[in-house]
Amino acid sequence: MEALERYSTSNDLPTVLIVLTLLLLVLGRQLFQHRFEDFISIFNSGKFLIIKNREHKALFGFNVIMFLVHILIITLFLFVLYRIFVSPVLHDSWIILLRIFTAYGFFALLKITLEKIVANVFDIDETAEHYLFQKHTYRNFISLLFFPAVIFLIYSQEPARAAIMTIIIFFLVATLYSFFRITKKNLGWITRNWFYFILYLCALEITPYVILYKLITTS
Repeated sequence: MEALERYSTSNDLPTVLIVLTLLLLVLGRQLFQHRFEDFISIFNSGKFLIIKNREHKALFGFNVIMFLVHILIITLFLFVLYRIFVSPVLHDSWIILLRIFTAYGFFALLKITLEKIVANVFDIDETAEHYLFQKHTYRNFISLLFFPAVIFLIYSQEPARAAIMTIIIFFLVATLYSFFRITKKNLGWITRNWFYFILYLCALEITPYVILYKLITTS
Protein backbone atom coordinates (compact mmCIF):
# COMPACT_ATOMS: atom_id res chain seq x y z
CA MET A 1 0.00 0.00 0.00
CA GLU A 2 1.42 3.35 -1.02
CA ALA A 3 1.91 5.79 1.85
CA LEU A 4 0.14 9.13 1.63
CA GLU A 5 2.04 12.22 2.70
CA ARG A 6 0.10 14.29 5.20
CA TYR A 7 0.47 18.06 5.12
CA SER A 8 -0.23 20.18 8.13
CA THR A 9 0.39 23.69 9.30
CA SER A 10 2.37 24.35 12.43
CA ASN A 11 0.43 25.60 15.45
CA ASP A 12 3.45 27.32 16.99
CA LEU A 13 2.34 30.88 16.21
CA PRO A 14 -1.31 30.37 17.22
CA THR A 15 0.03 28.85 20.44
CA VAL A 16 2.06 32.01 21.07
CA LEU A 17 -1.07 34.12 20.62
CA ILE A 18 -3.04 31.82 22.93
CA VAL A 19 -0.36 32.12 25.62
CA LEU A 20 -0.29 35.91 25.13
CA THR A 21 -4.06 36.03 25.53
CA LEU A 22 -3.88 33.99 28.73
CA LEU A 23 -1.12 36.25 30.06
CA LEU A 24 -3.27 39.31 29.40
CA LEU A 25 -6.17 37.69 31.24
CA VAL A 26 -3.91 36.91 34.19
CA LEU A 27 -2.61 40.48 34.11
CA GLY A 28 -6.15 41.85 34.07
CA ARG A 29 -7.10 39.53 36.92
CA GLN A 30 -4.11 40.60 39.03
CA LEU A 31 -4.29 44.34 38.39
CA PHE A 32 -8.07 44.70 38.46
CA GLN A 33 -9.27 41.84 40.63
CA HIS A 34 -12.69 43.19 41.62
CA ARG A 35 -13.44 44.62 38.20
CA PHE A 36 -12.46 41.33 36.56
CA GLU A 37 -14.80 39.39 38.84
CA ASP A 38 -17.64 41.80 38.08
CA PHE A 39 -16.83 41.56 34.39
CA ILE A 40 -17.04 37.76 34.13
CA SER A 41 -20.40 37.77 35.93
CA ILE A 42 -21.89 40.41 33.66
CA PHE A 43 -24.80 38.26 32.47
CA ASN A 44 -25.82 37.56 36.08
CA SER A 45 -25.10 40.99 37.51
CA GLY A 46 -25.03 44.50 36.09
CA LYS A 47 -22.53 45.72 38.67
CA PHE A 48 -19.71 46.16 36.16
CA LEU A 49 -21.88 48.36 33.94
CA ILE A 50 -22.92 50.48 36.91
CA ILE A 51 -19.38 51.25 38.14
CA LYS A 52 -18.53 52.77 34.78
CA ASN A 53 -20.35 55.96 35.72
CA ARG A 54 -18.20 56.61 38.76
CA GLU A 55 -14.91 54.97 37.72
CA HIS A 56 -14.55 55.84 34.07
CA LYS A 57 -10.84 56.73 34.16
CA ALA A 58 -9.99 53.87 36.50
CA LEU A 59 -11.58 51.43 34.05
CA PHE A 60 -9.45 52.58 31.13
CA GLY A 61 -6.55 50.18 31.77
CA PHE A 62 -8.85 47.19 32.25
CA ASN A 63 -10.79 48.04 29.09
CA VAL A 64 -7.57 48.26 27.06
CA ILE A 65 -6.52 44.80 28.27
CA MET A 66 -9.89 43.26 27.45
CA PHE A 67 -9.93 44.98 24.06
CA LEU A 68 -6.55 43.41 23.24
CA VAL A 69 -7.86 40.03 24.41
CA HIS A 70 -10.85 40.47 22.10
CA ILE A 71 -8.63 41.33 19.12
CA LEU A 72 -6.39 38.31 19.73
CA ILE A 73 -9.29 35.86 20.07
CA ILE A 74 -11.02 37.08 16.92
CA THR A 75 -7.68 36.99 15.08
CA LEU A 76 -7.22 33.35 16.07
CA PHE A 77 -10.74 32.45 14.96
CA LEU A 78 -10.38 34.20 11.60
CA PHE A 79 -7.05 32.41 11.15
CA VAL A 80 -8.79 29.07 11.77
CA LEU A 81 -11.46 29.91 9.20
CA TYR A 82 -8.78 30.91 6.69
CA ARG A 83 -6.87 27.69 7.29
CA ILE A 84 -9.98 25.53 6.89
CA PHE A 85 -11.83 27.21 4.03
CA VAL A 86 -9.06 28.93 2.05
CA SER A 87 -5.67 27.27 2.47
CA PRO A 88 -5.19 24.18 4.68
CA VAL A 89 -1.40 24.36 4.22
CA LEU A 90 0.22 27.67 5.17
CA HIS A 91 3.94 28.17 4.67
CA ASP A 92 3.90 31.77 5.96
CA SER A 93 1.32 31.52 8.72
CA TRP A 94 2.94 34.38 10.65
CA ILE A 95 2.24 36.72 7.72
CA ILE A 96 -1.42 35.64 7.59
CA LEU A 97 -1.77 36.08 11.36
CA LEU A 98 -0.13 39.50 11.25
CA ARG A 99 -2.38 40.62 8.41
CA ILE A 100 -5.53 39.40 10.18
CA PHE A 101 -4.49 40.99 13.48
CA THR A 102 -3.65 44.30 11.81
CA ALA A 103 -6.76 44.37 9.62
CA TYR A 104 -9.22 43.48 12.36
CA GLY A 105 -7.51 45.72 14.92
CA PHE A 106 -7.66 48.64 12.48
CA PHE A 107 -11.30 47.83 11.68
CA ALA A 108 -12.28 47.73 15.38
CA LEU A 109 -10.43 50.96 16.22
CA LEU A 110 -11.84 52.76 13.16
CA LYS A 111 -15.36 51.67 14.10
CA ILE A 112 -14.94 52.96 17.66
CA THR A 113 -13.60 56.27 16.33
CA LEU A 114 -16.54 56.67 13.93
CA GLU A 115 -18.98 55.90 16.74
CA LYS A 116 -17.44 58.68 18.83
CA ILE A 117 -17.59 61.12 15.90
CA VAL A 118 -21.23 60.31 15.13
CA ALA A 119 -22.16 60.77 18.80
CA ASN A 120 -20.43 64.15 18.81
CA VAL A 121 -22.12 65.26 15.58
CA PHE A 122 -25.55 64.37 16.95
CA ASP A 123 -24.67 65.99 20.30
CA ILE A 124 -25.44 62.82 22.27
CA ASP A 125 -21.96 62.18 23.63
CA GLU A 126 -22.87 61.27 27.20
CA THR A 127 -25.74 58.93 26.36
CA ALA A 128 -23.90 57.36 23.44
CA GLU A 129 -20.79 56.83 25.55
CA HIS A 130 -22.79 54.87 28.09
CA TYR A 131 -24.45 52.80 25.35
CA LEU A 132 -21.12 52.10 23.61
CA PHE A 133 -19.49 51.12 26.88
CA GLN A 134 -22.19 48.50 27.43
CA LYS A 135 -21.88 47.23 23.86
CA HIS A 136 -18.09 46.94 23.97
CA THR A 137 -18.22 45.28 27.38
CA TYR A 138 -20.60 42.60 26.12
CA ARG A 139 -18.50 42.19 22.97
CA ASN A 140 -15.36 41.56 25.01
CA PHE A 141 -17.16 39.14 27.31
CA ILE A 142 -18.64 37.14 24.42
CA SER A 143 -15.21 36.81 22.80
CA LEU A 144 -13.92 35.50 26.13
CA LEU A 145 -16.66 32.83 26.12
CA PHE A 146 -15.62 32.11 22.56
CA PHE A 147 -11.97 31.47 23.52
CA PRO A 148 -12.17 27.75 24.54
CA ALA A 149 -13.95 26.91 21.27
CA VAL A 150 -11.23 28.69 19.30
CA ILE A 151 -8.53 26.71 21.10
CA PHE A 152 -10.42 23.49 20.31
CA LEU A 153 -10.56 24.37 16.61
CA ILE A 154 -6.86 25.25 16.45
CA TYR A 155 -5.69 21.95 17.87
CA SER A 156 -8.24 19.75 16.11
CA GLN A 157 -6.70 17.86 13.21
CA GLU A 158 -9.76 18.18 10.98
CA PRO A 159 -12.50 20.17 12.71
CA ALA A 160 -15.94 19.41 11.27
CA ARG A 161 -17.71 22.22 9.49
CA ALA A 162 -20.77 21.44 11.59
CA ALA A 163 -18.74 22.28 14.71
CA ILE A 164 -17.60 25.54 13.15
CA MET A 165 -21.14 26.49 12.20
CA THR A 166 -22.32 25.64 15.73
CA ILE A 167 -19.70 27.95 17.20
CA ILE A 168 -20.61 30.74 14.78
CA ILE A 169 -24.31 30.35 15.60
CA PHE A 170 -23.50 30.46 19.32
CA PHE A 171 -21.53 33.67 18.77
CA LEU A 172 -24.39 35.26 16.81
CA VAL A 173 -27.02 34.22 19.36
CA ALA A 174 -24.91 35.58 22.24
CA THR A 175 -24.40 38.83 20.31
CA LEU A 176 -28.12 39.21 19.62
CA TYR A 177 -28.91 38.45 23.26
CA SER A 178 -26.47 41.12 24.45
CA PHE A 179 -27.99 43.58 21.97
CA PHE A 180 -31.43 42.80 23.40
CA ARG A 181 -30.19 43.44 26.96
CA ILE A 182 -28.53 46.72 25.96
CA THR A 183 -31.63 47.86 24.09
CA LYS A 184 -33.80 47.01 27.09
CA LYS A 185 -31.55 49.00 29.43
CA ASN A 186 -31.63 52.04 27.10
CA LEU A 187 -35.20 51.72 25.88
CA GLY A 188 -36.19 55.17 27.11
CA TRP A 189 -33.40 56.94 25.25
CA ILE A 190 -33.91 54.80 22.13
CA THR A 191 -37.64 55.59 22.09
CA ARG A 192 -36.93 59.35 22.29
CA ASN A 193 -34.21 59.18 19.64
CA TRP A 194 -35.40 56.32 17.45
CA PHE A 195 -34.34 58.05 14.21
CA TYR A 196 -30.74 58.50 15.38
CA PHE A 197 -30.68 54.95 16.70
CA ILE A 198 -31.86 53.42 13.40
CA LEU A 199 -29.38 55.60 11.52
CA TYR A 200 -26.63 54.42 13.87
CA LEU A 201 -27.56 50.75 13.34
CA CYS A 202 -27.54 51.10 9.57
CA ALA A 203 -24.37 53.19 9.35
CA LEU A 204 -22.17 51.63 12.04
CA GLU A 205 -23.57 48.21 12.94
CA ILE A 206 -24.62 46.78 9.59
CA THR A 207 -22.79 48.58 6.77
CA PRO A 208 -19.19 48.06 8.10
CA TYR A 209 -19.67 44.31 8.39
CA VAL A 210 -21.29 44.10 4.96
CA ILE A 211 -18.33 45.97 3.47
CA LEU A 212 -15.87 43.77 5.37
CA TYR A 213 -17.66 40.62 4.15
CA LYS A 214 -17.58 41.85 0.56
CA LEU A 215 -13.86 42.64 0.79
CA ILE A 216 -13.06 39.23 2.24
CA THR A 217 -15.15 37.21 -0.20
CA THR A 218 -13.97 39.24 -3.19
CA SER A 219 -10.28 38.88 -2.31
